Parts: sequence; C-alpha cells; structure tokens
Amino acid sequence: MHDWLQTPAGRYLLEWERARMDAAVADIFGYHALQLGVPELDGLQANRMPHKWLALEGTIPNAPSARPPALLCDFSALPFAPNSLDLVLMPHTLESSTDPHATLREVERVLVPEGRVVICGFNSASLWGFRQKRGRLYRKIGVDAQFLPANSASIGYWRLRDWLGLLGFEIEVAEFGCYRPGVESEYWLQRLAWMDATGARWWPIFGAVYFLVAVKRVRGMRLLEPSWKKTPVTVHNPASVTNRLSDHAADLET
Repeated sequence: MHDWLQTPAGRYLLEWERARMDAAVADIFGYHALQLGVPELDGLQANRMPHKWLALEGTIPNAPSARPPALLCDFSALPFAPNSLDLVLMPHTLESSTDPHATLREVERVLVPEGRVVICGFNSASLWGFRQKRGRLYRKIGVDAQFLPANSASIGYWRLRDWLGLLGFEIEVAEFGCYRPGVESEYWLQRLAWMDATGARWWPIFGAVYFLVAVKRVRGMRLLEPSWKKTPVTVHNPASVTNRLSDHAADLET
C-alpha cells in the first residue's frame, strides 16, 4: 500500500486512522505491543507500553516515513510465544494477507486473555468500494481503473465480526469513517470535507473504512483485581455503642 498512501486519498485515510489509533491505544496498558504492517502509520506512538515492535512481510519500503522494522516475519507464523502480547494492531493487514483466517488465528494465539486487537479495513459497502468494483469490471476489458491498492482484498465488516466471534473475541469499539467520495484530486477532497460530518450522521455504516477494537475473552477465567482496588473494611469501635446504651439506661432510671 506504500505508493497508494502517498496519494491525496491515501493521506486522507492515514489522517483519520491515525487519530482513531491514538485515541484507542492511549489507555491500553500492558508490557508488549505489536503492529503488523503499514509502517507509514505509527499506530503505537500514543501507547505507553515499554516493549513495542513493528513487523513486516517481504521487503522494507524505501520511504523516508517508513521506520526500520524490529522484525521481518510471516504474519501467519509470528515469532512470539502463546499468550505473550497485550496489544496487536492490524492496519489493513488482513486485506493484503494470502490467508487472512490464519493470520487472525495467529493473533488470537499470541494475545493474552483480555488482550486487545485493533483492526482497520476498507468497507466494500461504500463509495470507495463501489468505485473499486467498477474498476475491476473495466480491468476485464484491459482498462486499469482501480481506485484502491491493487493487492487489497476487502473483507466485509460483518464477515470480520463473525470471524472474531468464532475466535472468542468481543467487540469493544466499532466505527466507520472517510465518507468523502473516491476522488484523486486534493482540491475536491477538501471541497467535499463537509461529507464527513454528514455521512457520520445520516449514513454511518457506509464509510470507506471501518475501525474495530476487540477483546480476547477466555471462558472460565476470571482476572484477579490488585489488592489496592479492594474496598477497605471499616471497623467500628464497639465501645461507642456500649457507651450509648449505658447513657440510654441512665436516662430511663432517672
């Protein structure tokens, strides 16, 4: 997606996703966090975990904005032990994966119970999705008119929710964004900025991109709260009660 993210539409998408990522991960605590792909989006910059990694597949993009990765690996076979990560970010990771089901299962494996996964993906039920489908029809007659990255295979929002549910995840946050049409001009993207507020109000599920935060639930497991969170037990002085009874008995005798 590197080349596409340099386009006006790509920068517009990055700006929206970066704001949602920062808000979502700022208050997620733990020790180990991992981002899978898209180095142009530093989704962990607002997170305060001490150990953070960026994982990439293939080669490192030759771009000034790309950070050197901590590791190169296969996303369907992550080099982490089971139940070892507190947070995993997946910005358009599943769309470029050859086996998105295996990648999602691998993320479930490495996450600790109550760990969180953050996912961004293109919404096929949107103006951008419609233009992409039309471009594929033109491609069959030899005309390359695709709007989104050529290697992206959009995974539907409800389909992804079903996958997460089968793996034991519970949706915590679900949001859509980027309601402006799929235009390639920076001028028209700015002129149509009013559609973001209008779309979020009147057709919220038709945004060009969806944003999900899901929690890994494990049945039969209950996390113990720290001792400092327990409510202190107040011990009353029994002498005060005795004194009141004695005073009351004295009044009766009087």
